[in-house]
Amino acid sequence: MPVAAPAADGRQRASAAFSLSFLSLVFSITAFCSSYWCEGARKVAKPFCTGQSKGDHCIRFNSPDANNSNAVQYIWETGDDKFVDQRFHAGIWYSCEEIINEEGEKCRSFISLTPAADQGVLWLSIVAELLYIILLLIGAILMSVEICYYSSVMDGLKINAFSAVVTVLAGLLGMVAHMMYTTVFQMTVNLGPEDWRPHTWDYSWSYCLAWSSFACCMAAAVTTINKYTKTVLEFKHKREMLERNSKVNYKIPDHTAPEKSCNVYVNSFRNSTEDPAHPKRGLCHMATISVL
Repeated sequence: MPVAAPAADGRQRASAAFSLSFLSLVFSITAFCSSYWCEGARKVAKPFCTGQSKGDHCIRFNSPDANNSNAVQYIWETGDDKFVDQRFHAGIWYSCEEIINEEGEKCRSFISLTPAADQGVLWLSIVAELLYIILLLIGAILMSVEICYYSSVMDGLKINAFSAVVTVLAGLLGMVAHMMYTTVFQMTVNLGPEDWRPHTWDYSWSYCLAWSSFACCMAAAVTTINKYTKTVLEFKHKREMLERNSKVNYKIPDHTAPEKSCNVYVNSFRNSTEDPAHPKRGLCHMATISVL
């Protein structure tokens, strides 16, 4: 039981690190492919109603109540009633806006909306996100190999160290990529095209999912490093215990061993000597001194 407990604890730590890394990978891929990093709205003028259009998203110019003073006043007033909020959502790849008075959305590339001076930063963000996902995948594969690897403890320790380094690098790349995209989006809000600039906006669920992926990645890295450190310390402790035991055995030798060797030697020597009064005690004493 004392031997199996550390192994079970190490297996639990490896499984926890793999679960966190896999969760981070799923979160990052979902956020990268989504267009809901940011959501907002911009005020646009209501179009005139055409055909069978109904609702409050258009102005009824040719209505039967055109002679009504309220209707005329409504047409010419310049307050907020002439405007409607056009919702939009944007991601790394494209931005989609709702079509007023119709169903569906129209989408366009977010790169085309970004100012020319910031397009290089956006491409760096995309490359960093791709590297982040690739390193997360490599780290998850290494952790899964470590869980299923039984042949050598030292090889498993090397795999553990390499997966920790890869996961830490992935976390750093993910953090840089998310921060660069945040900067690019804020610059696009201020300097982007007039027909896109939102009046109100906020970060959406994909943005939160991306940072959750970063948090899971760093948690997996910390768990892996903790497992590696604990294993190394256990090895050092066992080595120190072995060295201490060997030193104790060296300091307290078995003094009866020379006597035992001497008795064997004397018994064999007594059969071949011619002197029956051979001084055996002196021989044993000299043998003990020589052995010591």
